Amino acid sequence: MADLWDYFKGLFRKAEVSSPSQPLIHEMLVRSETEQADYVHWRETLVCRRLRDWLSDQYAIFHVLPQDIDEALDFLDTPSSKGFVIHFHKTRYSKRDVIHFLDYLKDQVLSLQYRTQISDLRTYERPQWVETVQRHYLKPRPAATDEGKFHQGYGNIRIELLFRNDEPYNLKFSATAYQDHQFQKATSFRELMQAILA
Repeated sequence: MADLWDYFKGLFRKAEVSSPSQPLIHEMLVRSETEQADYVHWRETLVCRRLRDWLSDQYAIFHVLPQDIDEALDFLDTPSSKGFVIHFHKTRYSKRDVIHFLDYLKDQVLSLQYRTQISDLRTYERPQWVETVQRHYLKPRPAATDEGKFHQGYGNIRIELLFRNDEPYNLKFSATAYQDHQFQKATSFRELMQAILA
């Protein structure tokens, strides 16, 4: 019983020092065998197909009529970073669907000659809610080109799923390219979107 009390006292101490940059909890993100089996099944469902099709359609609309995209979605388009944010709190997707979609995007990126740099979970104590972030950070496999420059693929890719009080809030997907003469120009984000939503 003393061990349990010490555990809770430790958690309260961590909560007191938790800050925007210092999480209350930080651990590696590991899926159980049951979660992995459920994910394999989910990949073949209509929900997965619908999410991919919706995101693909919205991206096409963004290029023609950016003001007409769904309110549950925003696209990021700067010289060095490209991506999207799905505001899942404005949709009816379940927590299960959202978590599986996070892992689906990671697997799609891994199929493009990428490796996982880190997959982790961070929990923060905020004034109005408890915030949890599940994150996959992926980098291209190192390779040099004939010109002696490094191949950077689509750049470094970060996929983050944010929860507020254990409810899905939004999912951010971003590709950040190196702006350095040592690297080849990044492959276009449009090609990345086509590859991950195929």
